[in-house]
Amino acid sequence: MAELLSGTLDLLVLRVLNSGPLHGFGIGERIHVLSREALDVEEGSLYPALYRMEAKGWIESEWGQSERGRKAKLYSLTRDGRSQLETERENWNRAALAIRDILDNA
Repeated sequence: MAELLSGTLDLLVLRVLNSGPLHGFGIGERIHVLSREALDVEEGSLYPALYRMEAKGWIESEWGQSERGRKAKLYSLTRDGRSQLETERENWNRAALAIRDILDNA
Protein backbone atom coordinates (compact mmCIF):
# COMPACT_ATOMS: atom_id res chain seq x y z
CA MET A 1 0.00 0.00 0.00
CA ALA A 2 2.98 2.27 -0.58
CA GLU A 3 1.15 4.37 -3.18
CA LEU A 4 -1.31 7.00 -2.03
CA LEU A 5 -4.78 7.11 -3.48
CA SER A 6 -5.30 10.04 -5.79
CA GLY A 7 -6.34 13.12 -3.86
CA THR A 8 -5.26 11.92 -0.41
CA LEU A 9 -1.86 13.62 -0.22
CA ASP A 10 -3.33 17.07 0.45
CA LEU A 11 -5.49 15.66 3.25
CA LEU A 12 -2.55 13.87 4.87
CA VAL A 13 -0.18 16.83 4.64
CA LEU A 14 -2.78 19.23 6.03
CA ARG A 15 -3.55 16.82 8.88
CA VAL A 16 0.12 16.40 9.78
CA LEU A 17 0.72 20.17 9.72
CA ASN A 18 -2.32 20.68 11.94
CA SER A 19 -0.07 19.46 14.78
CA GLY A 20 2.57 22.12 14.11
CA PRO A 21 5.23 23.28 11.63
CA LEU A 22 7.48 20.73 9.94
CA HIS A 23 10.01 20.65 7.13
CA GLY A 24 9.31 18.58 4.02
CA PHE A 25 11.29 15.52 5.09
CA GLY A 26 9.57 15.64 8.49
CA ILE A 27 6.15 15.70 6.85
CA GLY A 28 6.95 12.60 4.82
CA GLU A 29 8.39 10.84 7.87
CA ARG A 30 5.37 11.73 10.02
CA ILE A 31 2.97 10.32 7.43
CA HIS A 32 5.10 7.15 7.26
CA VAL A 33 5.12 6.73 11.05
CA LEU A 34 1.43 7.55 11.58
CA SER A 35 0.46 5.06 8.85
CA ARG A 36 2.40 2.36 10.71
CA GLU A 37 4.92 2.41 7.87
CA ALA A 38 2.26 1.56 5.26
CA LEU A 39 2.58 4.83 3.33
CA ASP A 40 5.67 6.35 1.75
CA VAL A 41 5.53 9.82 0.26
CA GLU A 42 8.09 10.30 -2.47
CA GLU A 43 9.86 13.66 -2.73
CA GLY A 44 8.69 13.93 -6.33
CA SER A 45 5.09 13.96 -5.08
CA LEU A 46 5.50 15.77 -1.77
CA TYR A 47 7.32 18.94 -2.81
CA PRO A 48 5.08 19.78 -5.79
CA ALA A 49 2.10 19.27 -3.47
CA LEU A 50 3.64 21.59 -0.86
CA TYR A 51 4.29 24.29 -3.48
CA ARG A 52 0.75 23.92 -4.85
CA MET A 53 -0.82 24.12 -1.38
CA GLU A 54 1.33 27.15 -0.57
CA ALA A 55 0.17 28.86 -3.77
CA LYS A 56 -3.45 28.19 -2.74
CA GLY A 57 -2.80 29.78 0.66
CA TRP A 58 -3.40 26.59 2.66
CA ILE A 59 0.13 26.49 4.04
CA GLU A 60 2.95 28.97 4.45
CA SER A 61 6.67 28.51 4.79
CA GLU A 62 9.63 30.19 6.40
CA TRP A 63 13.27 29.31 6.77
CA GLY A 64 14.28 27.93 10.13
CA GLN A 65 16.24 25.08 11.65
CA SER A 66 15.44 21.39 11.62
CA GLU A 67 15.69 19.35 14.79
CA ARG A 68 19.21 18.44 13.64
CA GLY A 69 20.26 22.09 13.49
CA ARG A 70 20.26 22.34 9.70
CA LYS A 71 18.69 25.15 7.70
CA ALA A 72 15.25 23.96 6.57
CA LYS A 73 12.08 25.37 5.07
CA LEU A 74 9.35 24.90 7.68
CA TYR A 75 5.75 24.59 6.55
CA SER A 76 2.76 25.50 8.69
CA LEU A 77 -0.99 25.52 8.27
CA THR A 78 -2.86 28.78 7.63
CA ARG A 79 -6.42 29.61 8.63
CA ASP A 80 -7.51 28.72 5.07
CA GLY A 81 -5.55 25.47 5.43
CA ARG A 82 -7.47 24.54 8.57
CA SER A 83 -10.72 25.16 6.74
CA GLN A 84 -9.50 23.11 3.78
CA LEU A 85 -8.49 20.29 6.14
CA GLU A 86 -12.09 20.04 7.34
CA THR A 87 -13.37 20.07 3.74
CA GLU A 88 -10.87 17.37 2.73
CA ARG A 89 -11.76 15.28 5.79
CA GLU A 90 -15.49 15.48 5.01
CA ASN A 91 -14.88 14.54 1.36
CA TRP A 92 -12.71 11.59 2.41
CA ASN A 93 -15.31 10.33 4.89
CA ARG A 94 -18.06 10.51 2.24
CA ALA A 95 -15.90 8.66 -0.30
CA ALA A 96 -14.86 6.01 2.25
CA LEU A 97 -18.49 5.42 3.21
CA ALA A 98 -19.51 5.06 -0.43
CA ILE A 99 -16.70 2.58 -1.10
CA ARG A 100 -17.62 0.61 2.05
CA ASP A 101 -21.25 0.48 0.87
CA ILE A 102 -20.18 -0.86 -2.50
CA LEU A 103 -17.87 -3.48 -0.97
CA ASP A 104 -20.51 -4.63 1.51
CA ASN A 105 -23.45 -4.68 -0.90
CA ALA A 106 -22.08 -5.63 -4.29
